[in-house]
Amino acid sequence: MRRLIFSLAVLLPVVTLGFQGTKSSDGVTVMLKKKGEHGVRQIRLKVYADNIIRVTATPDAAFNATPSLIVDESARATAPFSVKEDKASVLLQTAKLTASVAKATGAVTFFDAKGKVLLQEKVGGEKSFAPITVENTNGYTIRQVFESPADEAFYGLGQHQSDEFNYKGKNETLFQYNTKVSNPVVQSNKGYGILWDCYSLTRFGDPRAYANLNQFNLYDANGKPGTLSALYYANGDTIKPMLVRSEASVDYENLTTITNFPDKFPFYNSKIVWKGKIEPKESGIFKFSLYYAGYTKVYVDNKEVVAERWRTAWNPNTYKFDMKLEKGKKYDIRLEWKPDGGKSYISLKALSPVAPKEQGRLSLWSEMANQIDYYFIQGANADEVVKGYRALTGKAPIMPKWAMGFWQSRERYKTADEILGVIKEYRKRSIPLDNIVLDWSYWPENAWGSHEFEKSRFPDPKQMIDDVHGLNAHIMISVWPKFYATTQHYKEFDSKGWMYKQAIKDSILDWIGNGYLGSFYDAYNADARKLFWNQMNEHIYSKGMDAWWMDASEPDILSNSSIEYRKKLMTPTALGSSTQYFNTYALMNAMAIYNGQRSVDANKRVFLLTRSGFAGLQKYSTAVWSGDIGTRWEDMKAQISAGLNFAIAGIPYWTMDIGGFCVEHRYEVAKEGSEDLEEWRELNTRWLQFGAFCPLFRVHGQYPYREIYNLAPETHPAYQSMVYYDKLRYRLMPYIYTLAGKTFFDDYTIMRALVMDYASDHNVLTISDQYMFGSALMVCPVYKYKQRERSVYFPSGNGWYDFYTGTFTDGGQTKAVAAPYGLMPLFAKEGSIIPVGPAVQYAAEKSSEPITLMVYTGKDATFRLYNDDGTSYGYQNGHFSTIDISYNEKDKTLTIGNRQGEYPEMQKNIRFNIVWVGKQTPKTIESPADEQIEYDGNKVVVLVK
Repeated sequence: MRRLIFSLAVLLPVVTLGFQGTKSSDGVTVMLKKKGEHGVRQIRLKVYADNIIRVTATPDAAFNATPSLIVDESARATAPFSVKEDKASVLLQTAKLTASVAKATGAVTFFDAKGKVLLQEKVGGEKSFAPITVENTNGYTIRQVFESPADEAFYGLGQHQSDEFNYKGKNETLFQYNTKVSNPVVQSNKGYGILWDCYSLTRFGDPRAYANLNQFNLYDANGKPGTLSALYYANGDTIKPMLVRSEASVDYENLTTITNFPDKFPFYNSKIVWKGKIEPKESGIFKFSLYYAGYTKVYVDNKEVVAERWRTAWNPNTYKFDMKLEKGKKYDIRLEWKPDGGKSYISLKALSPVAPKEQGRLSLWSEMANQIDYYFIQGANADEVVKGYRALTGKAPIMPKWAMGFWQSRERYKTADEILGVIKEYRKRSIPLDNIVLDWSYWPENAWGSHEFEKSRFPDPKQMIDDVHGLNAHIMISVWPKFYATTQHYKEFDSKGWMYKQAIKDSILDWIGNGYLGSFYDAYNADARKLFWNQMNEHIYSKGMDAWWMDASEPDILSNSSIEYRKKLMTPTALGSSTQYFNTYALMNAMAIYNGQRSVDANKRVFLLTRSGFAGLQKYSTAVWSGDIGTRWEDMKAQISAGLNFAIAGIPYWTMDIGGFCVEHRYEVAKEGSEDLEEWRELNTRWLQFGAFCPLFRVHGQYPYREIYNLAPETHPAYQSMVYYDKLRYRLMPYIYTLAGKTFFDDYTIMRALVMDYASDHNVLTISDQYMFGSALMVCPVYKYKQRERSVYFPSGNGWYDFYTGTFTDGGQTKAVAAPYGLMPLFAKEGSIIPVGPAVQYAAEKSSEPITLMVYTGKDATFRLYNDDGTSYGYQNGHFSTIDISYNEKDKTLTIGNRQGEYPEMQKNIRFNIVWVGKQTPKTIESPADEQIEYDGNKVVVLVK
């Protein structure tokens, strides 16, 4: 809940100043005496808090007043400020921040309270506007460039799949697609963040699109200039090609460009090799982008620069690499590609060199906007920047407690009996479980969008849901914003003009059965959003459904279509051109469900999981997952950096398909005793170990089935490890649920890049494969097959206790640590308190067993234990409790403070076991208690013995 704070400044009249500009109640506007070199005419600074300033720039005579989709102006705070000018600049100053605007160029610079530059525009000013007209709507293609020191690091931008972490000097294109979630938030290690308020295709870094290989001088395999040689091998023959073609590019990345493949080439059991030489026309670092499905390798001068990568045929991925090349020098190049059957996609493109200083700048380019519009957020640390982001875009509500438990899912449960059978098997085996997911196609085959259950498979949906609840579990259901044209729901939307019709006009048939005609609704229309919810409520929510899985929310109307055709498929939107509103469909769709459910059931917590997202998504109680990722070790590793960047951009709840969604065929057919099956089991084990320490803990994927007992027999170390981590997740529930409460009340981030807590330790700036889970636990996933130890960096500033043995390691060093099959390296921070609960089978299970307080001594420690009823919004009205627990290293005392607050059915008396962990006294969560305390809500002080 945000309080509306009124500043005394709102009483001030608009004042015309000595320069060409005006001071208003919330900021200042500066008019340039003449249009700047790149078209800027006026710049407006608005104060949103003493550490947040909004910057708007336009080439027009007036600013555009279209309301933001991501910032709620009605709920914003402001703060006292002053405005002054000198010969060169106009300065706006708050208690924490100063922003200056150069009178001559309009360049903006931000300073902290001590006058230190935090961020400044490129010298001379770098705002650019190029007029663009789309669908009779006028706008601008915009770019904003800032200077950046060499030691700066950039994080955020959402979650992407190229396994990049620190984006300094890198390029990323922001658009929404399966496995790619874009959020235009950049956070710097220099004490600030940028929220870029623009919804169109956006590029961070180089504003150019990657170009085809014909930007080089090309030579085929025989040395002939102009093209590469493309050798097409078919039917398993890798010796004699079926066809050899001369090709000036490798550009087969969407449904349009793959039509350029040879007619009738058989993609099953085939191989294509592009080879020859490339000769750069300039020297420098070229940035390459490989877009691939199937098995792919790239060699330059016979050196493997891209080791084999794989993605399933229908869901390609992007991988990026750099090469330093010399002008006029010829380099052998070879791209080897084995399609994975069906329509497969491949491209290799590059960006020519940019001067290192230019490449290192902070640059944001967007295809279409009304004006440049961004928010500068100053923060002493990463958490303060995230707090500022959420002050602008909305609080992240506390998810229902059950959502913090284990979720079981597969593609897909086909009957009600399968759903219930899985829960019963988990209960029979005493494997904790809280949520099961009913994925797509529970409806009749020809009735996508009807929200009806196919009667032969789901004869009584309400009874099924009641039975799930009777097993102390919850159920989530997949709902798409997609409707077949024959359904009544489609007709209801269409009668109001609320359907995207291009797919209908172009007769695009779905991939199910013989193919069905349909499209998506326009989520940008407020009334269409209400209708969407009403349909869901009537057919699903009214039966008792617990939560929503909003699939294909990019929107994915036609997979693998070009971006240009994707825009056409979602045109027109109720707000304007799909070019301008390209990235925010999922945000609008989430709003529909959140507002809809709250309108009919105001006190039951909403939970949404969606495949796409944007700034502000968190306020709709929505989590994001990383889409239909592959089942390779490189895919697992990429999820670590993806999740960390997603979280540091401000949206706290993220998850992934543990084990990967799209399965390599060798795993599908693996037999007992085979190496492939053992690798499959180890992959899932390592992935689940990692997944147990993500904000949400969720298994999902295609065949083989993903239930723990289907992955391996109970005598296998894979089974034993997965059960161990599932149970550990539940024992850590007091810790985890406290983090969820802290995420709302303190705008906290659960999954934390090391730079969030150890920014002063420059060694962590590029560490993407370790992270903090809360403030106390450092997680070090294992992501290589048969890896039994891994290198771990222990951040400086404190020591670290091995979670499993209690042994101590000093900070500020890198060590090789053991990583046996069944255990992932996990460390507790010196000077921390971790509450560990009893073994339970579901998050809400009542237990009279004690909570163990693991006290990791060596430094002072604090922990505020949080609890509420786990299901309602009562916490927003004060119905929750906290217990402050603190350890004093000097006095060797632990203080359990007075309980603050209460809520219905609160457990008033708690038994605490206390375990002291010290450098000379290693302990674990299985160690016997050093102290036992009966706590009735009143302060208790315990002395270390």
